Amino acid sequence: MDQFTLNLLFVGASFALYIGIAIWARAGSTSEFYAAGRGVHPVTNGMATAADWMSAASFISMAGLIAFTGYDNSTFLMGWTGGYVLLALLLAPYLRKFGKFTVSEFIGDRFYSKTARMVAVICLIVASTTYVIGQMTGVGVAFGRFLEISNTSGLLIGACVVFAYAVFGGMKGVTYTQVAQYVVLIMAYTIPAIFISLQLTGNPVPALGLFGDHVASGEPLLAKLDQIVRELGFNEYTTHHADTLNMVLFTLSLMIGTAGLPHVIMRFFTVPRVADARWSAGWALVFIALLYLTAPAVGAMARLNITELMWPNGTDAQAVSVEDIANDPKYDWMQTWQKTGLLDWEDKNGDGRIQYYNDANTAMQEKAAANGWTGNELTKFNRDILVLANPEIANLPGWVIGLVAAGGLAAALSTAAGLLLAISSAVSHDLIKGQLNPNISEKSELMAARVAMGVAIVVATYLGLNPPGFAAQTVALAFGLAAASIFPALMMGIFSTKINNHGAVAGMLAGLVVTLVYIFLHKGWFFIPDTNSFTDADPLLGTIKSTSFGAIGAMINFAVAYLVAGMTKETPQEIKDLVESVRVPKGAGAATDH
Repeated sequence: MDQFTLNLLFVGASFALYIGIAIWARAGSTSEFYAAGRGVHPVTNGMATAADWMSAASFISMAGLIAFTGYDNSTFLMGWTGGYVLLALLLAPYLRKFGKFTVSEFIGDRFYSKTARMVAVICLIVASTTYVIGQMTGVGVAFGRFLEISNTSGLLIGACVVFAYAVFGGMKGVTYTQVAQYVVLIMAYTIPAIFISLQLTGNPVPALGLFGDHVASGEPLLAKLDQIVRELGFNEYTTHHADTLNMVLFTLSLMIGTAGLPHVIMRFFTVPRVADARWSAGWALVFIALLYLTAPAVGAMARLNITELMWPNGTDAQAVSVEDIANDPKYDWMQTWQKTGLLDWEDKNGDGRIQYYNDANTAMQEKAAANGWTGNELTKFNRDILVLANPEIANLPGWVIGLVAAGGLAAALSTAAGLLLAISSAVSHDLIKGQLNPNISEKSELMAARVAMGVAIVVATYLGLNPPGFAAQTVALAFGLAAASIFPALMMGIFSTKINNHGAVAGMLAGLVVTLVYIFLHKGWFFIPDTNSFTDADPLLGTIKSTSFGAIGAMINFAVAYLVAGMTKETPQEIKDLVESVRVPKGAGAATDH
């Protein structure tokens, strides 16, 4: 059976499962559509949350960014896992105790203001739409490769699939679909990693194999990788090279952005009790850790495999020949990925070989001149393809490649569905029912939610055709927007009685607008290419990149909120009592009197 047929079998079987579950668990009421009837078990919810969380950025893109940068991109791992600890400790149980359907509804009631609720809706839609762009980018990459079509065609097909099961299932359908998707994606991620770890280190546990010895050379794997990339003019893999201030701000932005993402927070509204919200977050961390502990090994081992394929006899010998790429089965993956437009090479000096090296490095330029090279000839290697191409690069069995196809799509589609649900809930429940038409019928509200989902899919698909970066980089922008706008409002809403309605609205608007403008200045206005004034290589403020500015935006949000609150009318006593009732555990009255 050829690889294309195997891919179709795995992807087709997984899709049939997802759509079947969505139909079986179809939401019949607004409670089931928004919060799955509040009847989801904590372990089930933890697994669904993990699938909701481990998006195309985690599954498809993160290891690729780590692979080609090394230690400096470990910030993705630190920020995204650290954020879940914040979410579990500081937000999830309190928001569940408040008992509302959406984040915007909490903000509106806590800050006793319809304006605050509407501003929260705007913040949510901006952050979630940016996030969906990253997911649709991953969908296009995955569909493009495994259906052997262009990236654009893959994106359009993926959009139709997302629409099919997200629109009909609601939170109830999405929850049980995401449980199935988690099982598929974690198997698809770890099984190839185990194979490759065994090949390179003899250790079946990738996280341990990363620190083991390279079977062929007998030296530590990471030392071998450092040596080979250094010889090609790249930065050492395990060494810190990036700006430390930007690195700290980026990690902080990812952490507090995680704790402020509406589609993740919504998952904690689906459990029966407040204690279950904490347990859900704990189980989600366990399920997430299985992938996140494996990702560094996937990145490092893939980088070593790629480099050795491009220099099969060592960096002091000849590079791979054009003839080998065309005829040797080991290089079939290059021919296949070239069709997607995400991988390319060119024999610039006509010597029949493809030299892969860092042509910006001065020392390598001297070596290149001496050898007659005229530049790096692996002209395009999109970071988002690495995990999907990894089994092919390592020459693993066809069924593993098919499994990875299904896993990559599961990761992208599960998060896209969660985000679209957050957007539709904001539009139908917070905007239409909460502001424009409070007397809308339940049937009409469900229809409005589904129409809002459809519009969001169209917008995200259009923007996904020209994304502002790789999937994980685009997602990082969404985290920055959530960090700057939603997270401070939630924290102040739960832990401070001093912040009134005026302070909350001013803080959210200040954080959102400043961060959004900073992003647009670097990524293009409304992400339209070539409309930017700066780049992340040469940012506006010192070394602070657009992906790191969310932490600055959050500080601005806090400062403006406290300043405005101090200049305006004090928070009403009944709201202070509400905050205390949410924050203090039931039955703790006697203890808090002393």
